Amino acid sequence: MKNHTPTPILATLLACALAASCHPAESDLAANTGYRIIPRPQEMAYTEGSTVIPEKVSVAFPDEFASEASMLKDYLAEDNDVSAILKAGKESGRIILKKDSALDSIPGQYRIITDGNIEISAADAKGIFYGIQSLRQMIINDTTASVLAVRNGEINDWPAFQWRSFLLDDARNFRGMKNVKIFLDEMARLKMNIFHWHLTDDPGWRIEIKKYPLLTEVGSKRDSTQLEWRGKEYDPNPHGGFYSQEQIKEVLAYAKERHITVMPEIEMPGHSSAAIASYPWLGTVGKQIKVPCYFSAEAVDMLNVTDPKVIAFLHDVLDEVMDLFPSPVIHIGGDEATFDVWKDSPAIRKYMKEHNIKTLSDVQLDFTNRMSDYIASKGRRMMGWSDIGRNPHEKVIGVADSGGQLKEGTIIQFWMGDISQIKDAAERGYDIVNSYNMCSYLDYDYNRLPLENSYNFDPIPADLPEGLHSKIIGCGAQLWTEWIRTDEKMFYQAFPRIAAIAEAGWTESNNKDYGIFMENLHGLLEVWDANGIGYGPAEDTSRTSEY
Repeated sequence: MKNHTPTPILATLLACALAASCHPAESDLAANTGYRIIPRPQEMAYTEGSTVIPEKVSVAFPDEFASEASMLKDYLAEDNDVSAILKAGKESGRIILKKDSALDSIPGQYRIITDGNIEISAADAKGIFYGIQSLRQMIINDTTASVLAVRNGEINDWPAFQWRSFLLDDARNFRGMKNVKIFLDEMARLKMNIFHWHLTDDPGWRIEIKKYPLLTEVGSKRDSTQLEWRGKEYDPNPHGGFYSQEQIKEVLAYAKERHITVMPEIEMPGHSSAAIASYPWLGTVGKQIKVPCYFSAEAVDMLNVTDPKVIAFLHDVLDEVMDLFPSPVIHIGGDEATFDVWKDSPAIRKYMKEHNIKTLSDVQLDFTNRMSDYIASKGRRMMGWSDIGRNPHEKVIGVADSGGQLKEGTIIQFWMGDISQIKDAAERGYDIVNSYNMCSYLDYDYNRLPLENSYNFDPIPADLPEGLHSKIIGCGAQLWTEWIRTDEKMFYQAFPRIAAIAEAGWTESNNKDYGIFMENLHGLLEVWDANGIGYGPAEDTSRTSEY
């Protein structure tokens, strides 16, 4: 939910100035350099002088922040070659992590005060972690004075939205564990908190399901790969890969340390050809198919959602998924269902007659609501793309031809169409994640989606009545991989636009400024250069793609 009531600066500037006077400035550069933090904090104020961080720095913290203190120690060593001396259960140190229960009005809220010491305060570990991410970007390397230092001042900060996601499509082109961890690290730096893991699609099934081993034995492999949209040229080399459940547990633990929730997406009823290639009885057509090597919404087959065996299969898959993933939300995709596959199916027609279902969009709505009920029975919420239960004629989100609607509690991820559809869905009570493709689809080239367009993305549409703002729970950045076959292309497409969307999700719109963002971006570019992460146009956004 977006918050419009600012948090007051809790310490007076006079008190900070008096404290700073006890610690003479040891870095003129730091003392005169503003905080260059992405996403930009909500409130910042500066006082005189700077605080030096010595080569060996003490870090005091209560026991409940031990994990965050350990992460800070690693960050200081990796980023700055500084050795941190951890002082558990202590309140005195050059860097102090402090519990402040008063900072509990907004999840993730934190405060930083620098006045000779550096104090990061929050009500919980998440807020402390976000404060640490800001501190990493505040540190100045003053080569003239040969010191690391932070300008004295105060930051009060909190997220504008509680849902700030990044989607990695691992299904179409498998990206692997190393890249997943790189994205989790950069999400943490940018205070993004939902890793949306797209694990199944037509050209690949990437998650081990122990009850159905053919999903990975067959569904994770294809014999070639289409090279361009509607093109006839293919890379003749086989492509494959999947994550074992043990590997997924490793990712989940890695994300948890970084206060990131991993939300799986298991596509249904469309984009399911890899599953049908593995178990042909899942399909509506009823024929053996191979895992597609092309990328298209025009599927050869779709799940036969009228067959109790298929529903039982999906329940089994969801059971294993929910046993693995603690995410309170499970994404079922639901986009681009190919009704042509269902149109000529005797099984579909029979089910429609027996259940008095008049149209194929109502067949999808019926199926989606059954999945919603099952997921809800496990204490979770279902999420889907804005295609789910949509009237194909009026393009109304969550309403099928008959007027039937998605179940209450469904979360809708808006991705394409008229922005007015968001207002309609919000009025009917649905929570919405705004992932409007023309602002957030990072697979688009930089001519189609310049950096500035991503930065100017406001998850709340301009004409949405204020009373409905709370229904927009956040926004997402999506990296689809149809045409991304190398790590270099992947990073080029994702960075720096992921930083722009991170700021759209964290920073209140009245605190955003594209010029300031571009200045602040230089620090991140240096980090990415040092870490071997390539990126797309960060200066001249009219530059065309190199790929």
